[in-house]
Amino acid sequence: MSSVAGPTVVHTRAPGKINVFLAVGDLQDDGYHELATAYQAVSLYEDVRARKADDFTVRVTAGPGVDVSGVPTDESNLAVRAARLLATTTGYRGGVDLSIEKAVPVAGGMGGGSADAAATLLACDALWGTGLGRDDLLKLSAELGADVPFAFAGGTAVGTGRGDELSPALAKGQFQWVLALADFGLSTPTVYHELDEHRLRHSSDISPVRQPVVDTGVLQALRAGDAELLADVMHNDLQAPALHLEPGLGRVLELGEGNGALAGIVSGSGPTVAFLAPDLDGALELQIALSAARLTVVRATGPVHGARVITD
Repeated sequence: MSSVAGPTVVHTRAPGKINVFLAVGDLQDDGYHELATAYQAVSLYEDVRARKADDFTVRVTAGPGVDVSGVPTDESNLAVRAARLLATTTGYRGGVDLSIEKAVPVAGGMGGGSADAAATLLACDALWGTGLGRDDLLKLSAELGADVPFAFAGGTAVGTGRGDELSPALAKGQFQWVLALADFGLSTPTVYHELDEHRLRHSSDISPVRQPVVDTGVLQALRAGDAELLADVMHNDLQAPALHLEPGLGRVLELGEGNGALAGIVSGSGPTVAFLAPDLDGALELQIALSAARLTVVRATGPVHGARVITD
């Protein structure tokens, strides 16, 4: 595809996510698990600025409470992979210089790398004038990882398959979250492996997981905008293995739920712990209490929009 003249710099933004419900099927022959999850995009954002270049490069800076020391800046970076995928798909022959400011915890179970990839696809399409548009970019995003399509779409959605087959879910109002950020990361493959090992160890007591589904109570709570109802039905199959790998997360959960949170949940594969607050005042009080306990905490709201172009 031939390119047309575009702007010299494009600024895009994509959100992190919380899995308010995550059911994991058994390990398949292809090495993957079938999932059923309810995603909510929240107001922690990855900002990407893309400039035309001859090659593909990336620089990463950290927002408050985020450690980017482990983020690769070579060809393995998911944003670089996203840019190269778009160039290959469209026949674009130039490159891009990417500058990423991260506010989503790294290796925290909130899809920060996926948000980088979604924002990069949108930025490069506008920068290069490749003209794919949102629908085609959304399809392309699934080639980069299971969470990338949701970072592109945003809002609230049910994810099936590997989490990349999305169905929008109605969500009323705004939910208040307080996020306890860990000073370490958890490897997603390691957490899934621990889940598989747990199921194997207890195979005589645990029935095989056939078709994972999202509890209808979750969809009802989201549709009603009722935080108390949602707190009763939040669930994550990866929480137990994450707690087994990092027992200190259990103490964080107890601390939050003892200081006014309606419920706490490990987000995705962890180690970020997401606490659902009853309202803004409750979220502020919880943030103060957790900060006093020397935890790194941020507040966020959801749902929010997916990847979009920002006018500076």
